[in-house]
Amino acid sequence: MKTATIPQRAYGSTGLSVSLLGLGAGQIGDGKLDEAHVGRLLNEVLDLGVTLIDTARGYGLSEERIGKHIAHRRNEYVLSTKVGYGIDGVADWTYDCILAGVDRALKLMRTDHIDIAHLHSCPQETLERGEVIDALDRCVSDGKVRVAAYSGDNEPLVWALASGRFRGLMCSVNVFDQCAIDKVVTLAGKRGIGLIAKRPIGNAPWLHPSQPNGQYCEQYWLRMKAMGIDFGADWSDIALRFTAFTEGVTSCIVGGKNIDHIHSNIASIARGPLTPDVVSKIRAAFAQHDDNWCGQV
Repeated sequence: MKTATIPQRAYGSTGLSVSLLGLGAGQIGDGKLDEAHVGRLLNEVLDLGVTLIDTARGYGLSEERIGKHIAHRRNEYVLSTKVGYGIDGVADWTYDCILAGVDRALKLMRTDHIDIAHLHSCPQETLERGEVIDALDRCVSDGKVRVAAYSGDNEPLVWALASGRFRGLMCSVNVFDQCAIDKVVTLAGKRGIGLIAKRPIGNAPWLHPSQPNGQYCEQYWLRMKAMGIDFGADWSDIALRFTAFTEGVTSCIVGGKNIDHIHSNIASIARGPLTPDVVSKIRAAFAQHDDNWCGQV
């Protein structure tokens, strides 16, 4: 039984509907996490009204744990995963790898279909050859996948949108990563293409008082300092709302293994869009200090 309400949005023109806040299931793939904790978290996320679960072949135990803990609630969520690599005995980024990757995901997640299957940061030259897209289309025609999608950034993402071969896209969208907004995100929305924003809080660089050398958020930390904006204790709230209410974004996925953080994110979404002056300030700071900043893949 749902204990909270999160806005639902149409995922482009696909007929799917997803929650504005989705769960990025990368962190739950960590083998060091207690299995019972993962099970409780996944079920509580669904109880809270999250209806989009996003995972990938490369996220450790994530797909397996989704199948183990919430397959019995399969009709309550839209399932997104990513394929293209990591199948024993099959070359990466080939027709057969896509077919085998989808079949493996179906088995691990104990389902007869995947709602959204993304080609995961597939190189542009591989996309242009068409083989992997043809394979994904076959999975759709076979009923194993509902929506063929692409996940990536920069030139391959622009190509994926222009190709007209994908009904869904995923890319980085946040305060420190805005280059896709005008090039892809807004256009995708107008064309009826579902778009999932990854890294919506930019890996929280504000948590580091000094440059986090070698860490995941280092590039975003440098951009934050260059942009010269500081929202203090409100950073997480403002960053998430900036992404969630950017025109063209269908849903934003936040990774998490702490249910309290998920509750906090839901509360932020409930506050609605930022005021136009705050959005303008964020957009202007990025534009002014943009030093050929590309999307972080």
